[in-house]
Amino acid sequence: MKIDAHHHLWQPARGDYDWMPKDNPVLNRVYAPGDLAPLLRQHAIDGTVLVQAAATVEETEYMLGLADATPWIKGVVGWVNFEDAGHLHHLKRLAAHPKFCGVRPMIQDIPDVNWMLRDDVQWAYGALVDLDLTFDALGFPQHISNFLSVAKRYPGLRVVYDHCMKPQIRDQQAGQDAFTQWADGMTQLAQETDGCVKFSALVTEADDGWSIEDIRPFARHILDAFGPGRVMWGSDWPVCRLRSEYGDWHDMAGVLTDHLSDADQTKIFCETAIRFYGLA
Repeated sequence: MKIDAHHHLWQPARGDYDWMPKDNPVLNRVYAPGDLAPLLRQHAIDGTVLVQAAATVEETEYMLGLADATPWIKGVVGWVNFEDAGHLHHLKRLAAHPKFCGVRPMIQDIPDVNWMLRDDVQWAYGALVDLDLTFDALGFPQHISNFLSVAKRYPGLRVVYDHCMKPQIRDQQAGQDAFTQWADGMTQLAQETDGCVKFSALVTEADDGWSIEDIRPFARHILDAFGPGRVMWGSDWPVCRLRSEYGDWHDMAGVLTDHLSDADQTKIFCETAIRFYGLA
């Protein structure tokens, strides 16, 4: 069995994908279950986790509707407004849905790097703990220290660090050291928290002309620091299409993990996601 622990589906005509470039033909188009299903069959993916791409409760409802109609969508990561404690009622209502796993605030798009530490958003972390829901931590390397603070402040919070915290591989390609500080931060997250990490989106942090050797040291560090039992593979489709197609990244991830035992590879491509998200 294999699980894709992170992908998106969207309909731009809904109007709430504020980040989406209007002139980008790869992103600004409809992506529906029927577009992804053939790729899942081709690569023997049995189930997926559908993740939010708009900062609205309405998109979460849209995704849950897709999950109701699509058996292979096993879990949904949605969104609530952390800045509005009144959204607790949305969180409680959504938690009743059997495929609702948790939430992901779009922290990478918030100008204030310290936003997650603000007093007015703390209620949300406590509510996630109380409701036994998950927290997808979406950010860049500059957010690592604050995610560490949040995870240590709420030890019962079930955290997964999205996209390996987006190391800037393009800077490394350009001759800058984008590895050392990122790697030190990820080691801290691995050693000082119980969080998992998503082995995803590394290709989209590389520049044109990238190769697997540009990706390899970052992937290896994640595998070594967290161990296979805390790593889950995700496609980040269709965003990954900015740099590679679904199958290209799937196969590359297989190459990057082929030094591991079959049991450890099974953890990365299946068991970690099932355990973390509580997938049926």
